[in-house]
Amino acid sequence: MPERKRVAVLADSDTRWKWGALTARRLVPDHQLTGFLLRGRATPTARQLGEVGVRADRLSEVTCAEFLAEIERERYDVVVLALVGGAVQAVLHGARALWPAPARRPVLVTGYVGVVYEKLADGLLLRHGADLVLANSRHDAQRFRAVYEGVGADAAAVTETALPFLGGAPYEPAGSRAHTVVFAVQPSVPDSRADRAYLLERAAGHARRHPDREVLIKLRSKPGEHTTHLEEQPYQRLAEKVPGGLPPNCRLLYGNMGEVLDGTDLLVTVSSTAALESLHRSIPTAILTDLGIREALGNHHFLGSGCLASWDQLDSGLLPTGDPVWLAAQGVLPGPGPDRGTDGAADRATGHAMDGASGRATDTAGADAYAVARAKVAGLLAATRLPSPAPYYTRTTAPGYLPGILARHHLAPDGTPLPGAARPAAGESRLRRRLRGHLREAARGAYRHGVQRVAPVIRRLGEL
Repeated sequence: MPERKRVAVLADSDTRWKWGALTARRLVPDHQLTGFLLRGRATPTARQLGEVGVRADRLSEVTCAEFLAEIERERYDVVVLALVGGAVQAVLHGARALWPAPARRPVLVTGYVGVVYEKLADGLLLRHGADLVLANSRHDAQRFRAVYEGVGADAAAVTETALPFLGGAPYEPAGSRAHTVVFAVQPSVPDSRADRAYLLERAAGHARRHPDREVLIKLRSKPGEHTTHLEEQPYQRLAEKVPGGLPPNCRLLYGNMGEVLDGTDLLVTVSSTAALESLHRSIPTAILTDLGIREALGNHHFLGSGCLASWDQLDSGLLPTGDPVWLAAQGVLPGPGPDRGTDGAADRATGHAMDGASGRATDTAGADAYAVARAKVAGLLAATRLPSPAPYYTRTTAPGYLPGILARHHLAPDGTPLPGAARPAAGESRLRRRLRGHLREAARGAYRHGVQRVAPVIRRLGEL
């Protein structure tokens, strides 16, 4: 019996952990998963990880330098970098420093957790150098290759796949049960207090106009928690100030998005990736236009989707459906049906459509959306040696940009850890490690308090 492949996933937020762990499962179905959370402002809490529902054989919190020391010391077959672009670049240069010549090293994989609507060139070039850069659709793959080819960089790493968490049972109309509207909010879109309060009040107003409907405000995090993006104006606090309060049929909700969509009849959002999950299940989906269709909001990504709508139109009974041509280009055509053969609580919790016999994600026609990526990984694993990672950004191509990115992760310009960056765990007492952890949590708490409480007050004072 072949030995199980060892896969390491490094993630910096709850959503990226979900993407990274599920991507690892698609690429190497039979593997031993070790999870690492990159220490930073968005490091997820235990509650957030539990809500995601994807577990690793082992999970620990590390710095970039500590992770590099780990993959040098341990023999991992595949490393999935589920990180922001700057952190990916830091790990790639760190790996280049570890393996400056062809060597037996792990296959390096990265990509995006959802809709790519901003900083396309910047984010992609920071990911260049990985063995595979995954694109979630044909549309994204074409854009990614155009960016790399436009700067004369090798685009062979770009590989078309699909979002690993698409799936779940196809939509069935409410019938005798209450019609459920879910407003999927986002931490930073829109970012202003006034705009967020407006959207919340419109959701509450929709509930008042339709007392036979249940309106759920699907939240991303609790106050004090952070996700991929900073949330300065939590909806929980805004809800306390809604005139007259939220109506009885409108409430705040936490939970796994796949499970929430199981009972959804209309998904409303500004530009959340939840819209793609909803469209894949043929659930009526509205991309709000109330605040305009703007790049800053990300809803411009949905031009041509057939889903752009305002709260006024939704109040009047509109139930938008996705345009098939647009859905096909985005890789989110409705799937073949619910998962009927997958074992594993994580798959059931997140609602992926997988082939029960192989554990593989499938597209509408039953084809394996990860077949090409899996073949690439298998080919790289079969190689005796892999070349040293070769990111586009070097001290020659970006001498005024790259060193700053590496320094933020305590790496020298050549990718080696700065003195003291990688603190050895051996020799440190359990009490000292526990004390360090408590201090770290206290510092995070102070930072989050500053972002969600102090910063908005200072900003308002500055406008006086």
